[in-house]
Amino acid sequence: MQEKFMREALRLAKKAKAEGEVPIGAVVVSGGKVIGRGYNLRTKLQMATQHAEVRAIDRACRKLGSWRLEGAEIYVTLEPCPMCMGAILNARIDRVYFGAYEQKGRSLTAQLAGANLLNHTVEVVGGVLGEECSEVLTSFFTEMRAREKAKKP
Repeated sequence: MQEKFMREALRLAKKAKAEGEVPIGAVVVSGGKVIGRGYNLRTKLQMATQHAEVRAIDRACRKLGSWRLEGAEIYVTLEPCPMCMGAILNARIDRVYFGAYEQKGRSLTAQLAGANLLNHTVEVVGGVLGEECSEVLTSFFTEMRAREKAKKP
């Protein structure tokens, strides 16, 4: 099941990439069904909070008519940043499955997951389809650097 939902998150990440966004996708699942989808739109919308996870959580909350997503899981192609982990905790999501590990050390996923914030903890599982998720990100940044280099005289 984990791979099925991560493949949906990967599909969304590729959609973000096609739009020139950092390719990160996320889906919120409850009762075995996707209830929220999102992908990065920070650049297009010029809004710092438009991360895949926040967008997917927003849609899931609207679908259920509640800010509480207890019993839900989120699948995201990259280890969540501190802002997104805060949103996951606030929404009371039970489990986070992510693909690629954050390589620059900016993630606090493990620390925040078990920190007893908001009287809620979250189970975290990393590396789900990790190589595929990493490849989408690596290829995006490789292509971006090549375009930037080509622009220089």
